[in-house]
Amino acid sequence: MVFVSSHVFAFLFPLIFAASVANRLWYALPLIVSISLVYAATRHELMRPIVEHAVRFSLWIVGFMIGVFIFLTVISALV
Repeated sequence: MVFVSSHVFAFLFPLIFAASVANRLWYALPLIVSISLVYAATRHELMRPIVEHAVRFSLWIVGFMIGVFIFLTVISALV
């Protein structure tokens, strides 16, 4: 039986946690695409304006998410 010291676990835990968070971020991609397409389809009827609006709206969502991430990172660094 192999025992891992608490120092090794304390070192590896943030890496494991970061990897699990990064894996969960992939769930945002289909959500952003589907929300953007549905929202754009409620505004337009032709395919080209729907896709153009969906791309703009998805970039807006990603930009907003990055802004929230930066804000929370700054707040957590200050605390």
